[in-house]
Amino acid sequence: MKNSAKRHSKLLSLILRHAPEKAGLELGAGGWVLVADLLSGLDRIGSPMTQAELENLVATNEKKRFTLSDDGSKIRAAQGHSVSVDMEFSPTQPPAELFHGTATRTLPIILAGGLKPMSRQHVHLSVDHETAVRVGQRHGKPVVLKVLAGALHQSGQDFYQAENGVWLTGNILPQYIQEAD
Repeated sequence: MKNSAKRHSKLLSLILRHAPEKAGLELGAGGWVLVADLLSGLDRIGSPMTQAELENLVATNEKKRFTLSDDGSKIRAAQGHSVSVDMEFSPTQPPAELFHGTATRTLPIILAGGLKPMSRQHVHLSVDHETAVRVGQRHGKPVVLKVLAGALHQSGQDFYQAENGVWLTGNILPQYIQEAD
């Protein structure tokens, strides 16, 4: 990703997931904001972007972090919010196993107390081991955890799948977690 696209992607993540007020925005139902309002907000904070640049960023972002509405008038972050927003996801039955990547230094804490959303609304899980390794590498020496999602779902816990394929859920108790490595 080019430097300006990477900078814009990070800024959009900040605004659409964590601090919409930085661009003078408020997330609406489902986390949506009008594209015109976002572009005006970006211009006000000295990071102008055209509609074409925004559409290109959404289309080419390898992590599919952003979603445009069908008519292209609204945009939202696919998941990962720290601000309270109802993404209007429907509960979905997960696969039997999902994966979570983290740093080895956090392993004892997780195995004792489980996985928690921390500053986000949900715990994030992936369908494959490789993605979890990449996520874990962002935090230090990676370790991959296997989450017994099917059993946890059977116990009554809801799971959701974001548009970009990331699985989301609440706290995960230690008995549903195993080291995958």
